[in-house]
Amino acid sequence: MSAPTHTRPHPATTGRVDIRLPWWALALPTLAFVTLLLMILNPADAHAATGDPAITHLFESVRQAVLHNAP
Repeated sequence: MSAPTHTRPHPATTGRVDIRLPWWALALPTLAFVTLLLMILNPADAHAATGDPAITHLFESVRQAVLHNAP
C-alpha cells in the first residue's frame, strides 16, 4: 500500500521577504531623529523650564556637594 504524495500548489519561494510598511512607519522616526539632532546642534534655542527657586536651589546645593566631595 503506497502513501499518497502531496505536491505544492505554488512554486517554492525564493527566500525574499516582502513586507510593506505604512508611510508613517518611516516618516515619524525620521522626523523625531531630525528634531533631536537639531536640538543638539543648536542648544541656544533650548530654554530651561522656570521652576520653583527653592527646588532650583536644592538641586544646585546637591550638585555643589557632589562636586565638592568627588575624589
